[in-house]
Amino acid sequence: TAGSAGGGQAIVWRNVVLMGLLHLGAVYALSLVPRAQILTLLWAYFCFLMTALGVTAGAHRLWSHRSYKAKLPLRIFLAAANSMAFQNDIYEWSRDHRVHHKYSETDADPHNARRGFFFSHIGWLFVRKHRDVIEKGRKLDFTDLLDDPVVRFQRKYYKSSVVLMCFVIPTFVPWYLWGESLWNAYFLASILRYTISLNVTWLVNSAAHMYGNRPYDKNINPRQNTLVTLGAIGEGFHNYHHTFPFDYSASELGLKFNPTTWFIDFMFWLGLVTDRKQAPKEMIQARKERTGDGSA
Repeated sequence: TAGSAGGGQAIVWRNVVLMGLLHLGAVYALSLVPRAQILTLLWAYFCFLMTALGVTAGAHRLWSHRSYKAKLPLRIFLAAANSMAFQNDIYEWSRDHRVHHKYSETDADPHNARRGFFFSHIGWLFVRKHRDVIEKGRKLDFTDLLDDPVVRFQRKYYKSSVVLMCFVIPTFVPWYLWGESLWNAYFLASILRYTISLNVTWLVNSAAHMYGNRPYDKNINPRQNTLVTLGAIGEGFHNYHHTFPFDYSASELGLKFNPTTWFIDFMFWLGLVTDRKQAPKEMIQARKERTGDGSA
């Protein structure tokens, strides 16, 4: 939540309470796993993958970084998947993310990792934004985002789209199609899936800014983190990503450990994606030799 609080950063108690309840609900949901139908667990995992793509292929690589172009049907799918992720609308997510890249690890970075693991993981959501985030964010240009009718539509109907995509559909499908109880469907496909997907995304801000090697640029915090890569379907090559943020694959390893890249490449094959940007091999090699930590 943005606010006019200065460096003191008042606590947003509503967020603290809601996140606390959400995580309690997720812990309770774990106890339902043995009682749920296997189809429900598979559905919850499918929803997790869709949620993740709405963030990784959508808000992150397409809208924040413009690392490839997507045709209208794919943008609509990614916006719907992004509403399932319930991490602020595409415009707000991309705005925060661009500010994060431009002012990484300063007070203008919304989840500045220099303030510790907890702050960069979830704590930043518990306080009002630092005034630097707001002030410096105002200087960046986000008109390209609002030029996209899909982004405008999702922003306008964000609350109802979240209710539908994040809670109603994940709960309704198992109940309607294979007779799962609404209780199990809600706690597993909505609450547990949502909580896990949030934490996986946050690990990119926290763990991938603290633990791992820096083969491309040893002078910045972001690192290559294999565990984050596996959880966040290809987003853990973070030293690479902050060095070459325009690369649609967010890694130089192509399809290796990168389901988001598989998805974008498959959409390219279907003709729904064009203009995938990549860092040339020579540029990557030169950068490794110049600023890398020698680990790759």
